[in-house]
Amino acid sequence: MYTLGMKVLSLKNPFGASIYHEETLSSTFDRARLLYAQGAASGTVILADFQEAGKGRLGRSWKAQRGMNLLFTIILIYEDPALIPRALSLKTGLAVCLAIEDLAPSLKGCFQLKWPNDVMILNPGDSGAFKVGGILIEAEGPCLYLGVGINVAQREFPDDLSPKAGSLIQVLPDLGPQDRFRLLELILPRLRSELEVPPEADTWREAIGERLYMRGEMLSFAPGAAGSAELVEGTLSGIGPGGELLLIPRGEAEERAFLNGELRVY
Repeated sequence: MYTLGMKVLSLKNPFGASIYHEETLSSTFDRARLLYAQGAASGTVILADFQEAGKGRLGRSWKAQRGMNLLFTIILIYEDPALIPRALSLKTGLAVCLAIEDLAPSLKGCFQLKWPNDVMILNPGDSGAFKVGGILIEAEGPCLYLGVGINVAQREFPDDLSPKAGSLIQVLPDLGPQDRFRLLELILPRLRSELEVPPEADTWREAIGERLYMRGEMLSFAPGAAGSAELVEGTLSGIGPGGELLLIPRGEAEERAFLNGELRVY
């Protein structure tokens, strides 16, 4: 197996697989693919200090300062597609929220999920919120590559991100770069617990609904692929049983469900 430049970390992994760490790589997705091709087990994690080509949703890049944030991909293998958990990005976001609150119980209830894959924290003393994390999933055959990025100790952001991006250190000033490893150890058991919830159970939907960013508020939504010119205005009412967005369009009485698209908050 390819291990040049990688360390095996002695962190707890409830998935029973190795956690690899590398200082610099193109992206944790790229390295995860290589590890899977070489026989890595389901639950294998690759963590990086810095990504030269980090990935975000809808073809965007993920920019992060070296050694300041938690950037990792976990390999999940499902030989039977029917076993893939529904609403995986939302369930992962829920696991991240719960793990951060395990790290800092005083912040319980402050973290929310912006559909479909962002982790938000309510801005203390303000009505707004900023993004502290994101989830991205890519699939190839039986393998899912589940990528997570969380801003932990980064204090400054590029001008185009600073109005909407934030970091845990802004609300937890005692945090340092090393706390990203501690946070990873808290995320993995929370993630495993969420993945083990039976498909027929609806508790995950209720838990996510309670944390749904902008729920009950008016917003605009661009359905479909990135760059869609169509906009639907309405009230965000919740999520469906498959993780789809539920929106009550302006002037209508019934919810409509959307599988793809992007929220545009007023």
